[in-house]
Amino acid sequence: MLKILSPILMTFFLSPLWPLGPNPVPGDPFVIVNKSRNELAFISENKVQTVVSVGTGMTQELTPEGLFTITVKAKDPYFRRGNIPGGDPANPLGVRWIGFDAKGTDGRIYGIHGTNQPASIGKYVSQGCIRSQNEVISSLFPLIPLGTKILVITSKKSFEKLAQENGAIK
Repeated sequence: MLKILSPILMTFFLSPLWPLGPNPVPGDPFVIVNKSRNELAFISENKVQTVVSVGTGMTQELTPEGLFTITVKAKDPYFRRGNIPGGDPANPLGVRWIGFDAKGTDGRIYGIHGTNQPASIGKYVSQGCIRSQNEVISSLFPLIPLGTKILVITSKKSFEKLAQENGAIK
């Protein structure tokens, strides 16, 4: 019986969707989105690696705040609401989707994505997602594995301070 269960349990515990705990582990990838400045920071190897401009929700409530987990990643995401295929220039999701589990969702409702409207970056314009330039999202995409923690917050604190408070930087 143990021989049968062992591979199943190993697959379950080693799955990239297995929760890594409430906070990131120091040195692991971590994403912070600060809605007060409409900026996203990518933290890895115990330091802030990059900070980029993003667009967030038209109203404060639209982009949920909290500590979430990246659960879905997609290249050339399909835009269901508009029935627009991935790769189509009219697709508002751009070239990459990095979805997270805000408000008990499965990562297909809220996410970080590219955009076909680069002039919207840095503004409060979305229905809840976090958007940035396609080139930015394409470069971050391979650096953010499934299971990465993402903090969405409105704060006056620095990204370094927020990362330290959440365990991403020693």
